[in-house]
Amino acid sequence: MSESTVSGRSDSPAVALGPTALVLGVFSALGAWVPSLLLVTLPWAILAGALAVALGAMGVHHARRGTGRLWAAVAGTALGAIGCAGTTALLFALGA
Repeated sequence: MSESTVSGRSDSPAVALGPTALVLGVFSALGAWVPSLLLVTLPWAILAGALAVALGAMGVHHARRGTGRLWAAVAGTALGAIGCAGTTALLFALGA
């Protein structure tokens, strides 16, 4: 038992916030801006965008403290905001 059992900085769950926000942001942006995917992903695009913004903001906070990747959290937050805003604007334009 010569190895330490203490977790390192890269073992934190905060490391997954940026990539998770990035995946949700891509899903939200694709659902909002690709017409062929619009009808399938419309209900989920708003939820994915809001989650991407929330998780991305937490990921940015933790990345600035040294845990996780900043670029993934920022990209996920931006894509989530674009997707959520685009889907919401589309719903308001259609009068729903």
